[in-house]
Amino acid sequence: MTPSLTRSLLTERHRPTLERATSALRERGHWSAYSDNPRDYSREEGAAAFDSLTGRRFALDQPGTDDWVGAEVSPYGPALGISYPRPDPDVLLPAMRAALPAWRDAGPELRALVCVEILSRIAARTAELAHAVMHTTGQGYAMALQAGGPNALDRGLEAVASALVEQTRHPATTEWTRPRGRHEPLRVTSTLTPVPRGVALLVGCRTFPTWNGYPGLFASLATGNPVLVKPHPRAVLPLALTVSTAREALAEAGFDPQLVALAAEGDGEHSARALAVREDVRIVDFTGSAAFGDWLEENAGQARVYTEKSGVNTVLLDSTDDYRGLLANLAFSLSLYSGQMCTTPQNLVIPRDGIGTDEGPKGFDEVVADLAAAVDKLLGDDRRAAGLLGAVADPGVLSRIAAAGETGEVALASREFTHPDFPGGRVRTPLLVRLDARRPGVERTLLAEWFGPVSFAVAVDSTAEALALLRRTLRERGALTVLGHTTSHEVERDLVGVCLDERAQLSLNLTGGVYVNQTAAFADYHGSGGNPAGNAALVDGAFVATRFHWAQVRRPA
Repeated sequence: MTPSLTRSLLTERHRPTLERATSALRERGHWSAYSDNPRDYSREEGAAAFDSLTGRRFALDQPGTDDWVGAEVSPYGPALGISYPRPDPDVLLPAMRAALPAWRDAGPELRALVCVEILSRIAARTAELAHAVMHTTGQGYAMALQAGGPNALDRGLEAVASALVEQTRHPATTEWTRPRGRHEPLRVTSTLTPVPRGVALLVGCRTFPTWNGYPGLFASLATGNPVLVKPHPRAVLPLALTVSTAREALAEAGFDPQLVALAAEGDGEHSARALAVREDVRIVDFTGSAAFGDWLEENAGQARVYTEKSGVNTVLLDSTDDYRGLLANLAFSLSLYSGQMCTTPQNLVIPRDGIGTDEGPKGFDEVVADLAAAVDKLLGDDRRAAGLLGAVADPGVLSRIAAAGETGEVALASREFTHPDFPGGRVRTPLLVRLDARRPGVERTLLAEWFGPVSFAVAVDSTAEALALLRRTLRERGALTVLGHTTSHEVERDLVGVCLDERAQLSLNLTGGVYVNQTAAFADYHGSGGNPAGNAALVDGAFVATRFHWAQVRRPA
């Protein structure tokens, strides 16, 4: 059967995008291939497409299906009622391995073009995907559309472009000549082939299944590896739509659709643990808890494991020349998606004598009270607050909020209110608790991750002590983000030094529309891979170059 997606057609469609993406990698400036303006998408059409998926089976023509599973319930209330094929890995994995040779032999450029075709087809389903993300993660609609669609697609494209660069670093064929004086020179020709490791396992997360999932998925696929997608059992639909779209594009390009497959699991099965240690699985991508990430790193020895785990993100407040901008910016960062981002600030470390500002000195108590007031102002209107906060994905977050409130003096209580569009939704505003670093045993609270809308304002004796606490936090627990506010060159130098020493990503003096918990593909790295919060960075060269090996074949010329 002749493929409907020929190489020439793929080249015509996608080479300009691929070339622009590889340029963006080098330039490290802002560039996006996909619009994230909600006005460019029909919310109503997306809702209709999403509704057509609910209450039925999500069919995928992949081998080895032995059951149908699914128990997704929207954090906004309704059950999705979708069931997905659960595979027998003893049947599915051999089929995926059998698809590898033809995909490997296609070469880096054709693989990249097919991957961009997949991304473009997912982009065409952005409005539908937005509702799928919203009703599995609890993100507000605008965030679900932007982070779940275009911003995730940009991260996937970034991985594809990086994979192409790494795989074309050397010429495919070479010839060398070695002079030997009066004798005939030695001449050798070589072919250099990037050879994939094998089947990749993507373990999806609950809160950002596409944004966190697409870098690993497309980095593996673009480097020749089949990908088995194992979604979080409460957030299957966004990745199921992704797998379905990828399989259609692969088949139309003349490749075996088993190159991308879905491994849904029944409630309580925890199949990722069994899949990750199978000999067939040679790559594992994981975003989630430190406990399981550590287990994967220690036990999946047959695979190259890439983790983004939990950390403790810190804000150091020393001084500012825009106090009101600081408060507004930080209030937004604490509120966005109810703090359910791996980049949300948790520990706000402030000298007990206060900070210098453009409004004069502000004591610790005043800074904390003003920040609480800024959060209250931001979330004063319930409809606006609902869109910003979204809904709490995991009911366990609610007990975490209650427990955090017992650790110190509550400066801002978390409140519950009824979502104006979804009365059954779990909606909570941020909790801010005052802690004193002098208090015995407070380290146990500060060095634990309190995932959700929980933050601590921590009084320390000095900026030097704040830097010491930051260093200890980074070394023992890691962080995906650090935010600093200072007008002092000396403090900035020391803060940068700590983050370089401990390999942490730092933002300084954010007071406008750029927030510490948001990063942009091509311009920003997400994580560093160099501290306990994870061993991988999205997306650096090491994230893709270690997914394949170079195989050389030499012959006499």
